[in-house]
Formats: sequence, structure tokens, C-alpha cells
Amino acid sequence: MTIGIVAKITIQEGKSEEAIAAFQPLLAAVEDEAGTVRYILHTDPANPELLWFYEQYADQAAFDAHGTSDTMKAVGMSLRTIAAGRPEITILNVVGGKNV
Repeated sequence: MTIGIVAKITIQEGKSEEAIAAFQPLLAAVEDEAGTVRYILHTDPANPELLWFYEQYADQAAFDAHGTSDTMKAVGMSLRTIAAGRPEITILNVVGGKNV
């Protein structure tokens, strides 16, 4: 079953650009992850301290591999001094839509 993820990441005031830069290695790494269908970082025009990800994985194994990758671990460590708390993660089952 295809898995969708919406992740909301609150960043400390004034550190959004630093956070976006910290995500760049991960954005590059997902290009080579088998089973990662979509991995899109968004800024929130109403709140510069919010970053949003939409993620889509072919299956649970792909989601698990992404979450335990060395790049994910390294980026997670770098965000500890930038984020204003833990990400809020919502896991969804994709049932249909355009380009699914």
C-alpha cells in the first residue's frame, strides 16, 4: 500500500533559512532512494517558522528505509539546534488522485 506523510516542522524564530539549508542533503539523497515517490519541502507563506513536507512512499519498507538512512540521521542531528520541537508527523494511506 502506498503511504503518504505530512510533516509539520516548527523552526525557531529567524532560523528558517538555516533549516532549509540543513535539509538540502536530504533533498538530494531522496533522489536515489528506491520507493520514495515524492519528497517535497514547503514553506508556509502565513508563518515563516513553519516548514511542511509532503512525502509519498511505495510501501512500508521504503518509508522505513528513508527514516533510518544515514542522511536522515545526520539532518535530524543538525536540526536539534534549529527546530522548536519535534516534527508533527501524520501518516496517511493513499487511495487515489492525480499522478498516483
